[in-house]
Amino acid sequence: MDSMFDILMGLPLFKGVSKDRMAKTVGTSKFHFLKYLPGETIFRPEQQCTEIAFIISGTVEITIANPDGRFSVSQSLAAQDVVSPDFLFGKITSYPGLVKAKDTVGMLLIDKRDYITILHSDDVFLFNYINLLSMNAQKAVEGILAVSTGDIAERIAFWISALTQPRSFDIRLECRQRDLTGLFGIPRTTLRAALEDLKQKELIDYNPNCIHVLDRRGLLALLHNHSESED
Repeated sequence: MDSMFDILMGLPLFKGVSKDRMAKTVGTSKFHFLKYLPGETIFRPEQQCTEIAFIISGTVEITIANPDGRFSVSQSLAAQDVVSPDFLFGKITSYPGLVKAKDTVGMLLIDKRDYITILHSDDVFLFNYINLLSMNAQKAVEGILAVSTGDIAERIAFWISALTQPRSFDIRLECRQRDLTGLFGIPRTTLRAALEDLKQKELIDYNPNCIHVLDRRGLLALLHNHSESED
C-alpha cells in the first residue's frame, strides 16, 4: 500500500515536485484529512470554496443542475482528482453543484491561504495550477466554435466538456427530450437521430429522460481540434 507521502506526490497539482520540496511543504503547511461515509454530503451548491479539495481515496459524485431542476449533469470523480479547482479564485468562489460520497471517501483539504503559500514556494506547484486553469478556460472557446456549426452531437459534447472535469466518468445528463428539442430549437426526430447515431458509435446510451455518456474522450473528440488533456 502506498504511503500517504506517495499519495500526495501522485496528486495532479503536486506532480513533478521534488521529494525534498514536498517534504518541506508537508512540514510547513496545514493539511486536513477528512473521511466521508457513503451518501454523505461533502459540499453543497453555492457553498463557499475556501479550500482546495483533493480526493485521496474512494469516489464522489458531483451534480450540477439549473434552478428549476429540469436539467442536470452528474459526474463521478475518483482518487487523485481535485473537486472544482477552478472555483477557488475568481468572481464566483462557490461550488457549482452538490458533491456527495458514493462510497467511503478520504479527502485532503488545504485552506486557500495555505495553498497560496504553497504556490509561491515552487514554480512547479504554480505551473500545475495555472495549466489546469488555462485548460478549463480554453475548452469554452473550442466548444463555442463547435456549437456554431449547429451539429447536435457537437452541442451535446460541448455541454459535457463545459460541465464535467477531464477525468470524470459515469456522466449522466438528466433532461427530457422534449426540453432538449426546445432548447436546441430542433424537431424531436432530429434529436433522436443524433442520439441514435452516438449510441451506435458506443459513445452514449439514452432513454427519454437521460443521456448516459459511455466514452467521454470519444464524445469530446467530436469537437473540432479538441485537445483537452486527461493527465
